[in-house]
Amino acid sequence: MLGGWQRGLVMCAAWAASAIASASAGAAELDCLIQPQRDITLSAAIEGVVAEVLVERGDRVEKGQVVARLESVVEQASVEVARARARADGQVISSEARLELATTTYDRQKALEDQRVISKGEIDEAIAAKRVAEAELLAAKDDRKLARLELGRAEAFLERRAIRSPIDGVVVKRILSPGEYADPPEILELAQVDPLRVEVYAPLELLGRIEVGMTAIVRPEQPVGGEHEATVTVVDSVVDAASATFGVRLELPNSDYAIAAGLNCRVEFPVQAAPASQ
Repeated sequence: MLGGWQRGLVMCAAWAASAIASASAGAAELDCLIQPQRDITLSAAIEGVVAEVLVERGDRVEKGQVVARLESVVEQASVEVARARARADGQVISSEARLELATTTYDRQKALEDQRVISKGEIDEAIAAKRVAEAELLAAKDDRKLARLELGRAEAFLERRAIRSPIDGVVVKRILSPGEYADPPEILELAQVDPLRVEVYAPLELLGRIEVGMTAIVRPEQPVGGEHEATVTVVDSVVDAASATFGVRLELPNSDYAIAAGLNCRVEFPVQAAPASQ
């Protein structure tokens, strides 16, 4: 039985042979393969027990959508505690009240000092009390700021327990189920199928005739069929000497997901191969 890389070589050789045969007949219509734009194995940022997987194989997902969660009871509790601390303004309010009283006392003592009614020591005590109240208010505001920062950190830790899709695509495979331990933390396999990627091996006769930005017609195999416009995005600069071919990649729009990835196809370029030398 052939291994994966051996089957790949056989397939490439078959594509190359077909491409050369088509080119020699004067038609730039070649065999191709439709593939996902990207394949992604979605992992959690941290290890943990899977609490829920919110999608099944074949489901469509959107970028940013939560597709799974790890258990997060402790993190949720930490967020609630941090939120309560961040909302607590009692210390700031009481410090403001003490500062207001200290300021009023100082103003009164200052007026009495100007009238030479109180001693220098009493006015010094009023000044000190006011400074202490100002420091207490500043410390209370700093504590509230730190509590809000702690809330942000707690929410960030909780967010790491949610696994979000980085792409618009479809679920190819569920790797883990609820109750399983994510280590390594691979949860799902996703594929981006809009746009699709079309891979072609073109004969050497077409080198320099197929260019990036060129539009070609892709005809998927049945039962999909039909004709679909695709745009050349990559033309390899290195030729495979063994098969006398070079790689070409096209981008095929698939907004309605009507074309399945993995299909064989034919692609027609708006060029012809150079005539064979006599």
